[in-house]
Amino acid sequence: MGLRAQVRTRDGWAVQHAVVTVTDMTGTQVLRAAADEAGAVRAETPLSAGAYTVIVTAVGYAPAASTALVTASGRVEAGTVVLNRQGGVELPPPGTWSLDPAHSSVGAVAQHLGISSVHGRFTEFSGRVEIAQDVQNSRVDAVISAASIDTDNGMRDKHLRSPDFLDADRFPEITYRSSGLTPAGPDRWTVHGKLTLRGVERPIDLDLSYLGTGPDPWGGVRAAFSATAELHREDFAMNYNQVVQAGISAIGTTLRIELDVQAVQGDSLPAV
Repeated sequence: MGLRAQVRTRDGWAVQHAVVTVTDMTGTQVLRAAADEAGAVRAETPLSAGAYTVIVTAVGYAPAASTALVTASGRVEAGTVVLNRQGGVELPPPGTWSLDPAHSSVGAVAQHLGISSVHGRFTEFSGRVEIAQDVQNSRVDAVISAASIDTDNGMRDKHLRSPDFLDADRFPEITYRSSGLTPAGPDRWTVHGKLTLRGVERPIDLDLSYLGTGPDPWGGVRAAFSATAELHREDFAMNYNQVVQAGISAIGTTLRIELDVQAVQGDSLPAV
């Protein structure tokens, strides 16, 4: 009975200070509840059947309102409510930004046996971001060491470095160079670019979220981003495909790339 909801940012983070208010069609408040530290909202007050307005508010975010129909169960199931930052966010200052590998991660996820996932990461990479006055003209360049793949399994990592997959001896570098950005929201962009992997160049788009800018303890300024993309192994001549029982591939053909990046303003990183 009552109310069930999850309140999240567009990046999937919990909005811990969100408040959900439910009013009836006369505008009278009938229920009010605050989110917990996981962004979950729960209230046990039963509601009469009918139509209601659900309003979600949080400091720093634009309010979200929707209409909900309550049946004989007496409960509003609001699902996941996504809040947008009020007015978006202030963009990073124009200029050069250097990727900080010590505070960034480059991950890859592949399906295993059709029922679970294997998570890996590259431990050696570098890059720079050029923020333009017109942010859509900004550029990203990154280089990843193919041999630095790490899935917490030595035998698997050796196989991934082999010619069956990354062929790291012949193609030691994986590179990404952007060619433009398209806005996808107040703090989100689609980054268009070319990925070169195993000597094969393909267009790959990144779904990028800007998380904010702020000072660091070493006197610098940092900007944070997260991004995801999907790759198909066969597009890069990685055709290894061990088939187990029932025709299921041991390793999925689609890879999900997950990036969490901090960039430091300037051409070099601070000595820490």
